[in-house]
Amino acid sequence: GFDRSIDAHVKNLRRKLEPEPGEPRYVLTVFGVGYKFAEEEAW
Repeated sequence: GFDRSIDAHVKNLRRKLEPEPGEPRYVLTVFGVGYKFAEEEAW
């Protein structure tokens, strides 16, 4: 099966970093690739 532990860690990071975790601004999902941090301009 597919290991979802990375997803769980990203979810926890978003809960701590993002003002609204449901609308991430800092930790972004790149579909088909993974995750990335937003450009500094978004901060």
